[in-house]
Amino acid sequence: MEIDAHHWLKGARRLPSPNCDARPDPHGISLIVLHGISLPPGEFGGGLIDRLFTNQLQPDPSGPLADLAGVRVSSHVLIDRQGHCTQYVPFDQRAWHAGRSSWCGRPNCNDYAIGLELEGVDDRPYAEAQYQQLIPLLRTLLTTYPGLSPEAIVGHQEVAPGRKTDPGPAFDWQRVLLALG
Repeated sequence: MEIDAHHWLKGARRLPSPNCDARPDPHGISLIVLHGISLPPGEFGGGLIDRLFTNQLQPDPSGPLADLAGVRVSSHVLIDRQGHCTQYVPFDQRAWHAGRSSWCGRPNCNDYAIGLELEGVDDRPYAEAQYQQLIPLLRTLLTTYPGLSPEAIVGHQEVAPGRKTDPGPAFDWQRVLLALG
């Protein structure tokens, strides 16, 4: 995997999100936050994540996604269940993925973190194809951005404890961290 001069992942599908802005320090990337997402909850595929991250989601007010009406969120990259990568925000920009968050006493993780979404839920194993994409992507990010390290790869639940639980206990942290050496 490679990242181009404009901070886009080469070979990934690009679907730019309006839900981003400039980082306070574009050279200060020092954290990777892993997320799990499925829309509707527990269902995979269907394009609803793309619509959420591009402000095209029109949820039924009485449906399972009603609480997402008007929400403005994004991520840098989504890895779907088949292992396909979609990038929504270039890595040097601030994606709106972590919400109210802090890491090691430093608030506002979006300012300095890269957000990676995995299509999944907390209690079901993630797909092999996702790990086959995630691990090389993490290696590429660690090589490209010198402020990153394997110790600075965390789950959403670690930067927003009590508020978030993803990627959940079904995510194989040991596999990922061992692969990164």
